[in-house]
Amino acid sequence: MVDRPARHDIPEIDDFTRPYWDAAAEGRLLVRRCCAAACGRAHHYPREFCPHCWSEDVVWEEACGLAELYTWSVVHRNDLAPFGARLPYTAAVVVLAEGPRMMTEVVDCPEDRLAIGMRLRVAFRREADVPVTAPVAVPVFRPDAAG
Repeated sequence: MVDRPARHDIPEIDDFTRPYWDAAAEGRLLVRRCCAAACGRAHHYPREFCPHCWSEDVVWEEACGLAELYTWSVVHRNDLAPFGARLPYTAAVVVLAEGPRMMTEVVDCPEDRLAIGMRLRVAFRREADVPVTAPVAVPVFRPDAAG
């Protein structure tokens, strides 16, 4: 058995989050939406209840994949594997078209082009050499060519 450094960029997939990660592996971003008549709001990160009205009547919904940049920080130092090999990278919060904010990474965009409100589109980083049985794809965002 080969000792590998701990991976801090790979999700722990459980029965509840499996639909999210399976969709990501297919190139689709999911959010949760409340079905309560008085609420109906989308939320992210996935939870088994609505964080706005506390209803347990929530379902998975495919997001359109568009977002706007809310805030960001360019990371120049990170000693955790595998982040050190990605330096510098842009950690960000985006506002999904469906409403919720999402922590993510902005890729394929020079630091001097980043701007609050810029239009972004979801992309998926395929994680290589992951010791799991299913492929893992992590949602990231890049500038939207259409906007």
